[in-house]
Amino acid sequence: MLASLTIRDVVLIERLGLGFRKGLCVLTGETGAGKSILLDALGLALGARADSGLVRHGADQASVTAEFDLSGDHPALAILREQGLDPEERLVVRRTVSADGRSRAWVNDQAVGVGLLKRLGEELVEVHGQFDTHGLLNPQTHRGVLDAYAGLSGHAAQVAAAHRAWRQVEDARANAAAEIARARSEEEYLRHAVAELDALAPKPGEEEELAETRAVLMHREKLVDALNAAYGELSGDRGVECALSSAIRTLSRIADKAAGKLDPVIAALDRAATEAGEAIAGLQAVSSDVDMDPQALEKLEERLFALRAAARKHGVDVDALAPLRKDMADRLLLIEDQGDLLARLAREAEVARDAYRKAAESLSRERQQAAGRLDAAVATELAPLKLEKAKFRTLVEPLADESDWTASGMDRVAFQVATNPGSPPGALNKIASGGELARFMLALKVVLAQTSTVGTLVFDEVDTGIGGAVAAAVGERLKTLGQGLQVLVVTHSPQVAARGSIHLKVQKSVKGEQVTTGVVELDGDDRREEIARMLSGATVTAEARAAADSLIAGRG
Repeated sequence: MLASLTIRDVVLIERLGLGFRKGLCVLTGETGAGKSILLDALGLALGARADSGLVRHGADQASVTAEFDLSGDHPALAILREQGLDPEERLVVRRTVSADGRSRAWVNDQAVGVGLLKRLGEELVEVHGQFDTHGLLNPQTHRGVLDAYAGLSGHAAQVAAAHRAWRQVEDARANAAAEIARARSEEEYLRHAVAELDALAPKPGEEEELAETRAVLMHREKLVDALNAAYGELSGDRGVECALSSAIRTLSRIADKAAGKLDPVIAALDRAATEAGEAIAGLQAVSSDVDMDPQALEKLEERLFALRAAARKHGVDVDALAPLRKDMADRLLLIEDQGDLLARLAREAEVARDAYRKAAESLSRERQQAAGRLDAAVATELAPLKLEKAKFRTLVEPLADESDWTASGMDRVAFQVATNPGSPPGALNKIASGGELARFMLALKVVLAQTSTVGTLVFDEVDTGIGGAVAAAVGERLKTLGQGLQVLVVTHSPQVAARGSIHLKVQKSVKGEQVTTGVVELDGDDRREEIARMLSGATVTAEARAAADSLIAGRG
């Protein structure tokens, strides 16, 4: 529910703060007073397109802040969690537009993109105007509206999951068929390439190993001379091992006479002897690797160059040759096993299609039954709105062409109306006149209010073109709607205004040389005077005041 709206420097509004409550809130005022500015400001806070024309003349920027009280399970909270924002029971959205058209947005004092405001706005407020081209007038929304009314959202989600599973198998089958066709066109090349790679038998990491060994062999003579010299110094009759062993033996014979002081020395010499032994063994191992067949370098280079040539030929790294060979072999297997694979995928696709079809047909039957209940409920609401001769119909039309089946099911849902007995029903926005359309929309909203998660409904002059008993009936239905929801109505109808539990008057005033728009809440005599003005025009008569009293009392 909208709790408050704060507006700064928007068109004719300099500074304005409004509080709202649950129930039917009517906004009245003379034409041009600025009622539409309030809705534009609310729309701006909820992600509508920013326009520098909204900035009041002489101001640097326009600012709008809207606060909403949310229930613990409100869908807007899930959107906040999805975006990593801390959900709170009071949601504060703020939007600024600078004079150069730049826009910024915040949710609970955290900067966000305008797209998030728009998503939140769709869950917080519904706006209905006389010439709406979205919402219930958009046939694309009718299927979802019917599902929500009938509590079929869970069943619809199952159908969507079945459709997704079916399409995944169909896509896999199409991809396999395409891959098989491609492999078949390249079969000769693939067999030749696999044979070459089989003969080469590349191994992962082989290039690096060969390159390192090649670098060693290229300096074989220098390495051998250095290794031999080092080995000679460390071993032999006067080598380090002999010297260390001799020292250890000499000290060990007198160690018991040194009161333990030679023990650390003997231990250090022992470690040195061990390390020296390992060093000599290492030298021998390196010498063995280097002191190989002089032809080894030539053979190694032939192998390395062959691997690199194959990698260049196939446009990959040497380490990728083995995976490439496997991929090519797998594609050849596709050709050999194509019948089994495609047959298996075809069977899986048929099973998935059948599962989707059964789920979608079941959903269609439930939609057909729900359509009858919705039509009856709307018909009940049409009579009080003086549309008792009109007929509302929810069309649930099966889609015979499989290519038209979607994740939403295998039927089309459309709201249709017939305004005169005997005339064929047609699209809601094509058949009804402006006044009739407003009443059809109102009847629908009264019926659907119990299933809507949107807590605030805004009707912008939907009573245009109607008056008298019809306007009074519209006022009564809006009042009924306001018993369960917050309803804001911009109206020129005194019959509608008289039904409001909250009455806000939008009016202009002059400050110096500037015209500004303000809002005052009316009650008592002030409210009677405003409704009397709406009845009689510029000159308010005693008769108009009496008529206003009658409307407020519910007698008009």
